[in-house]
Amino acid sequence: MKTFLTILGSLFFIISVIAHIYVKIKLRPKQDSDFDDIYWEFEDTYPSFARYNRLSRITFSGIVIGTLLLFLALVF
Repeated sequence: MKTFLTILGSLFFIISVIAHIYVKIKLRPKQDSDFDDIYWEFEDTYPSFARYNRLSRITFSGIVIGTLLLFLALVF
């Protein structure tokens, strides 16, 4: 059980970190855009900004889940 949790947690963590870095570098809105003036109510007007926020949250959640799995492997 401990080995399974360690392997699963580390794979989940590494894949999520790589995906999170990709989202932050490649999908970030460009500097010349007017995204600084956008509030959360207007995300439906800018689908690329909404996609960036959604994928950023999903990948960060994956990092947290991978860390929790590694912690469970350490405890059990």
